[in-house]
Formats: sequence, C-alpha cells, structure tokens
Amino acid sequence: MNLNKVILIGNLTADPELRNTPSGQAVCNFRMATNRVWTNKETRQQQKEAEYHTIVAWGRLAEISSQYLTKGSLIMVEGRLRTRSWQDQQGNKRFRTEIVAENIQFGPRGSGKAPSGENEPRSKEPEQEEIPIIEENEGEIDVKSIPF
Repeated sequence: MNLNKVILIGNLTADPELRNTPSGQAVCNFRMATNRVWTNKETRQQQKEAEYHTIVAWGRLAEISSQYLTKGSLIMVEGRLRTRSWQDQQGNKRFRTEIVAENIQFGPRGSGKAPSGENEPRSKEPEQEEIPIIEENEGEIDVKSIPF
C-alpha cells in the first residue's frame, strides 16, 4: 500500500496568484509558512523554526482560494506531494516540490487582511463560526454560503 498525503496548518506568506491554462482550467499558486516551536533541553530556551511550502490548487478550488485568501490568512491544506522538473535557460535540470491541494479549510475570519468594506471593530470575545471545508472534487459550490 502507498500513501502520499500532506496536512499543513499555517499562514499565507503572500496573496494567491490565479491563472488559467491554455485550455481554460483555473490554477492558483500560493505560499504558506508553518512554524515549529520547541524547547532546547540543554539551554531551556524556546526555539522557533519556519518552513515554507508552495501550494497549487486547481479548478473551482483555485477560484475560491484566490477570491477569499489573502496574505496572512490561516488555512489548513490537505493534499499530495508532487515534484516537477524542467530545464532552465542554461540547460540545467531544475526541480520543485509542491503540495497539490485536495481540500482547503479556511481559518477564522480576520486571520488575514479584511476584504474592503469589512473593517469592523473586533469584540473581545471571538465569535464561534462554522469554518467551511472546500474539497477539490466537490463540483459546484454556492459561494454565498461561505461565511466571509
């Protein structure tokens, strides 16, 4: 049995970039950072380490990601690893490992920058709200049902 599964929770490091392939298929690329925090046993100092990941979403998942995600947004991505290779202009073989998103769960509202017109003051108690889960093969999604 083989398994290629990635689950990441982190923040976007830049706004997503939406493009279309020549056949019209939507593709969205974005980068996210995940953090690891631990205590050094010898010095008892807290250590921090960031890891950066390139995420690729396709189809309707790409369109929704580009519409609702912004730099700083907290998200959970489930997907699979894929390594691409190509030759650069100097003839060197280059490689890039990416996560192909299959499901994306948005974090709470306000984890990134607010869309224009939604600069409302935050209350002291965070509201409990349902966080949407968007799957790659879900087909049509009623965007109005997303609570953002």
